[in-house]
Amino acid sequence: MIAGVAQIAVVVHDLGKALAFYRDALGLKLLFEVPSAAFFDCGGVRVMLAVPEPAHPELDHAPSILYFRVDDIVGACATLQARGVRLEGEPHVVGQLENRDVWLAHFYDMENNLHALTSQVARGPSAAIDIH
Repeated sequence: MIAGVAQIAVVVHDLGKALAFYRDALGLKLLFEVPSAAFFDCGGVRVMLAVPEPAHPELDHAPSILYFRVDDIVGACATLQARGVRLEGEPHVVGQLENRDVWLAHFYDMENNLHALTSQVARGPSAAIDIH
């Protein structure tokens, strides 16, 4: 049956700008390009940026939200902001697991597609996060 996620497709209209954003702003590793798509590695999952095909107009819509896992969500947000990425609010706790808090921070790509950073942070006095 299903063994995992191999690839996620993101529809873009300006492949050049998208390639620069996902490579330079997000820091994803470019694997290869073809005339209408670019492929990146994201922790073993391929992210495909693709221009919609005229033969399939039903595929020309905003993508699902991609949640990028990071170890240091505050540091990652600061890096994205320094690279000109528009964040929506500050990193915040959205849930609690047994001994960890789940943090999220939403951001927009160059075509206003909403994505997010997520991190799991150990709970306890030594695990405090300073978001200012």
